[in-house]
Order: sequence, then C-alpha cells, then structure tokens
Amino acid sequence: MLPKNEYKDLEKKLGYKFKRRVLLETALLHRSYRYENEDIFTDNQRLEFLGDAVLGFVIAAHLYKRYPDDAEGVLTSFRSQVTNGKALADIGMSIGVGEYIKMGRGEEGSGGRTRSSNLADAMESILGAAYLDGGRKAVDKIFSRIFVPAIDNLNGDVWADNPKGKLQDYSQKTLKGSPRYKIVKREGPPHSTVFTVEASLPDGKTGTGQGNNKQEAETEAAKQILEDISDEV
Repeated sequence: MLPKNEYKDLEKKLGYKFKRRVLLETALLHRSYRYENEDIFTDNQRLEFLGDAVLGFVIAAHLYKRYPDDAEGVLTSFRSQVTNGKALADIGMSIGVGEYIKMGRGEEGSGGRTRSSNLADAMESILGAAYLDGGRKAVDKIFSRIFVPAIDNLNGDVWADNPKGKLQDYSQKTLKGSPRYKIVKREGPPHSTVFTVEASLPDGKTGTGQGNNKQEAETEAAKQILEDISDEV
C-alpha cells in the first residue's frame, strides 16, 4: 500500500478522513493488481457497485432540493451529466485519483492511471467506501467537496440534443400544455417518403419541419418553433 501520508493527501482532497483506512485502500485496488499478486484476495469492484447506488441516491436528492421547479426530465439529464463515465473520470482526474490506484504492471504500462474507466470506477468505489466508513454524513462531505462544483458547471441547456424535449418542457412550464404534432404532407415513393409535420403550441405558435420519417420531421418542426421563441427559452 501507499505510505499513510499519501492517503492523507487524498483524504484532504476528498474532504473526509477515513476512520478505517483499509476501506479507502480497497477502493483503490484495481482488479489487475489482485490478478498479479497471489496474496491479494480483493479489489474495488464490490465497492464500485455500492458507490454507484450511493451516488445515484445522493445526487438525486441534491438535485431535487436544488431545482424545485424543474421537471423530472431535466433532473434526469442533470444527473446523467454528473454520473456518466466521462464526468466521473473528469472529477477523478481533477483530484489526481489515478496516482493512488494500485494496479498491475500491465495495466499501468498501458496507460491505466489515466484511463477514464479506471478513474470513474475509483470515484464510485471511494463513495462506497465512505458510506461503509461513516454513512451518509461521510458521503455528503465528499459530495460537497468535489461533486457539487461539477454540478455548478453543468451545461445550462440540458435539451441541446433533444429539441422536442426542450419544447415540451417550455410548453408545460410556460403554457401549461403540451405541443401537438400533425403530418400535413407526404411526398415521394414509399421507400423515400418525405414527411412534412406541423408543430403547434397551446398559444397558437406553429412551426413546420421535414424529414425522411415522422420523428425527424417532428424534430425539425420543434427546432423551428424554438428558433422563433429563442428569447423566451
């Protein structure tokens, strides 16, 4: 294992001091290290499993309180921006967690210390270890120190890749109703039909879009309305 003072440095970055440091050590044991050392009988995979569930709960509770007026879809999108593999790896990279992972020589030689999956797994494992060590309070300390800043930097437009979702969210919040979509034209042969769809909001605003299928056309129609009301959303 690493010298105690090195774990102490990591604990400072996490904002939490483990009472049972063996849990932190286990959270940083990559399976490749166990494979190459016959006297090691465990790794961080079980803690990763636990940490994934812990993080899901804690961030859901945090977002629920922080964004009281946002719809479930928005909260889900926010959560995925923080809990996806890349986001967790970025958080791990920001505190240098890769330096503390015990891994096999082959894994290390192939870039394991900066591999996104290893960093993300380590972050979840640490949260699992913290939960076992100090319960919800321990997890909250780490969450506040390193996850809340990530939430502060969330992309404001959570619907960037989902125009229909964005229009739906706007319509329900602002107009207390949902957009309607109807096919107004079909052109071309069956194997290459072009659909024209009209989208309409409860206040009468409309937009049209075309596509090779109904879904594509609806998306384009939603985009047109969003462009027209860009100052409002």
